[in-house]
Amino acid sequence: MSDATPSINGNAESADQTNPGFDTMTRDIADVPAVEVITTVAVHLMSAAAVNLGLAEEGEQHKDLDEARKLIHALAGLVTASATEVSNFHAAPLRDGLKSLQLAFREASVVPDEPGQGPGEKFTGPVFG
Repeated sequence: MSDATPSINGNAESADQTNPGFDTMTRDIADVPAVEVITTVAVHLMSAAAVNLGLAEEGEQHKDLDEARKLIHALAGLVTASATEVSNFHAAPLRDGLKSLQLAFREASVVPDEPGQGPGEKFTGPVFG
């Protein structure tokens, strides 16, 4: 018998430190506190939204307000739903980042949404500068 394990793509790969098996990855994710998973996902959503708002280097070539709207809406849902679970220590900066993105979206829009109709405002209420 070999200690090679089949990978997702069907090739045999050795189950060593450089390529941990599924059981090892499952144990690792189980050790990560929920608050860390939630904040990590929120930061990824924020970063992706900022890029799609054109706020990154060479921003105009990556600007896509439709994508930014979706990401901000998802972020607002996550932040709103998890606020009581992650404590104010973690929730406050996430809310601040969300509000900044919502305001940046309003500023970047050629035809701004009515107050309360912008991305994520269904969850946060109207956002004003």
